[in-house]
Amino acid sequence: MDKYKETFGVDISKDVFNVYGSKSGHSQFKNDSSGFKLFAKSLSKDSLVVMEATGYYHYRLAQFLSTNGIPVSVVNPLSVKRFIQMKLSKIKTDKSDAKANGSYALANEASLYNFLSDVQAECLQLFRLMDSYLKKRTATKNKLHAEE
Repeated sequence: MDKYKETFGVDISKDVFNVYGSKSGHSQFKNDSSGFKLFAKSLSKDSLVVMEATGYYHYRLAQFLSTNGIPVSVVNPLSVKRFIQMKLSKIKTDKSDAKANGSYALANEASLYNFLSDVQAECLQLFRLMDSYLKKRTATKNKLHAEE
């Protein structure tokens, strides 16, 4: 990760996302298009943004940054969790999570995010929706079977 001047760890949630830069420190942005644009403006050209895979929340930001030519890495949350546990850290805040994501990328080779086309993104959403419906159907069938 030496080819990047600064690494930004991101902890993203429903309303906001916390960012911790390896040089610039902590900041917070709204989790919407205006917050995405403001964050993108604050990045230098040689920056890497690292976030955990959190479903829909990380996807929107990763797609936005990738579309705008900003290198993004989406890492496995379990890998980051184990990394934090190895450091014996007990602190669990949004700010510390953002810092941990950045630290994880600096210590490990984090692969870059593969941008999805609009068609691929729509297919992914449809598959997730179908999976959700299948799980609900199975739960309903199990409930009916238990009632018989």
